[in-house]
Amino acid sequence: MKRLLHYLSNYKLESILGPLFKMLEASFELFVPLVVASMIDKGIKHQDVAYILRMGGILILLGIIGLACSLTAQYFAAKTAVSTASCLRNDLFFHISHLSYPEIDGVGTSTLITRMTSDINQVQTGINMVLRLFLRSPFVVFGAMVMAFTVDVKAAMAFVVVIPLLSAVVFGILLISMPLYKKVQKQLDQVMLTTRENLFGVRVIRAFNRQKSETARFEEENGLLVRFQVFVGKISALLNPITYIMINFATIAVIWIGAKQVDGGMITQGKVVALVNYMSQILVELIKLANLIITISKSIACMNRVDSVFKLEPSIREKAGASGTGEAFPGEAGAAVPKVEFRQVSALYAGAKEEALSDICFSAGKGETIGIIGGTGSGKSTLVNLIPRFYDIASGSLLVNGVEVKDYSLGRLREAIGVVPQKAVLFQGSLRENMRWGKEDASDEEIYRALDIAQAREFVEQKGKGLDLMIEQGGRNLSGGQKQRLTIARALVKNPEILILDDSASALDFATDAKLRKAIKENTQDMTVFLVSQRAATIKNADQILVLDDGKLAGKGTHKELLNQCELYREICLSQFSREEVERDGR
Repeated sequence: MKRLLHYLSNYKLESILGPLFKMLEASFELFVPLVVASMIDKGIKHQDVAYILRMGGILILLGIIGLACSLTAQYFAAKTAVSTASCLRNDLFFHISHLSYPEIDGVGTSTLITRMTSDINQVQTGINMVLRLFLRSPFVVFGAMVMAFTVDVKAAMAFVVVIPLLSAVVFGILLISMPLYKKVQKQLDQVMLTTRENLFGVRVIRAFNRQKSETARFEEENGLLVRFQVFVGKISALLNPITYIMINFATIAVIWIGAKQVDGGMITQGKVVALVNYMSQILVELIKLANLIITISKSIACMNRVDSVFKLEPSIREKAGASGTGEAFPGEAGAAVPKVEFRQVSALYAGAKEEALSDICFSAGKGETIGIIGGTGSGKSTLVNLIPRFYDIASGSLLVNGVEVKDYSLGRLREAIGVVPQKAVLFQGSLRENMRWGKEDASDEEIYRALDIAQAREFVEQKGKGLDLMIEQGGRNLSGGQKQRLTIARALVKNPEILILDDSASALDFATDAKLRKAIKENTQDMTVFLVSQRAATIKNADQILVLDDGKLAGKGTHKELLNQCELYREICLSQFSREEVERDGR
């Protein structure tokens, strides 16, 4: 809640004026029963039409003033709620974008989406309702009780009894329902996860004819959410009937006591009507307060969930005094300094029992091509993700140009590295906009040169729109191979010092893959290239090949050296080439 109050402090004036105008509206409303009582006791009793009309005019005036106050309060409340939610959403997006991979992996994409959308929308609703009703409803309740005492002390004692009882019921249900709403929101995350998996994997689901089982799975998750919502809804629904029962009994008590006093000539009929009106006002406001309590319960639960994301701190941090953006990499003049060097590097994922990489040692010089191969789960992607510090090493030293990667600012380090991830990701917009992600001022010539190297220019020109080709969300209007070639081109436009291709040509045919590797070799002479692949043909011509097995370096050397020295590499090659080819290459 402290965080929310911090955001609300930016709208102090609106946060004060909203409740203030609501209380003004309530103040005028409290005078209505007195005017009605006077109308009955004086106007109707004495058949004074002029007095009745005068009092009727006062009622209309009170209604108009109350309406104006209500509209003004609603304006300030809505402005505060929408503005606060907007700032909260912007800051949460900024915070999430600066979280490291381990934190994002831990929380999960579906959960973060729910926090950004559903939870903040609920917080916005809560702020709006609180500014409008949180002060108004208690003010009317206690104000009506005070006004009832000005009418008649004895009859007003019913108010003294019923209001504490109602308060106990309302806040008791609040304490019970708040943790249950947290459970509901958590299950909503699970439904979101199931929905996301099904939407992203719809082709796989249909290919394996798993629609029925996935529908059953979704119905189970959604059914659990419904059961949670119904359970907490039943508890929250108790507010209205209990409130109605208690207020109606109190109203009966007021009428009974008032009737006796009217019969004894102690009070007038108008005052009894005023007391009943005050009891009715309390009833209406407590119903509003009960609904407000439900909304507040949801909003507090949602704000706590949002706050839990804000409390996540990125595990990858810059050192004080790290080299900043725009500074040249040190060590360029020293030819003996490797571009990238791993010294007994180990890596461990958060929560994992075993290391993903153990004791990795190798160096890559300027302009060299490093091939990385190994079985699934051997640590290939983990290794290359350590270079731009997507993850931190657990032990050892990782140097770029002779300097520890932790001594660079993240911006400067990643400026010099072009990464093409396993999954090709493009963004909605023109091809030109997508290509300029790494270099905002890239010319069309630079983009076309990158497209040529990535073997993408041909299909781009066939589409007839050149760089103005519109890419749909997620690149839906492109094939898998086309998306991969465009993501490679995007990295090449950046002209990085280090290029990482993490199995980024898996969707390409062998001929296109061969052309791509040849073009990269010929046009990136000064660039250190890391090629991660399952295909031996992709990395066989690399200057140095790393063979990984269960996180350990099983072999290191050229294609020919590894065929003669590394049994695992030889097995991989034999599974992909004929024995004659392997024997010939090993000679």
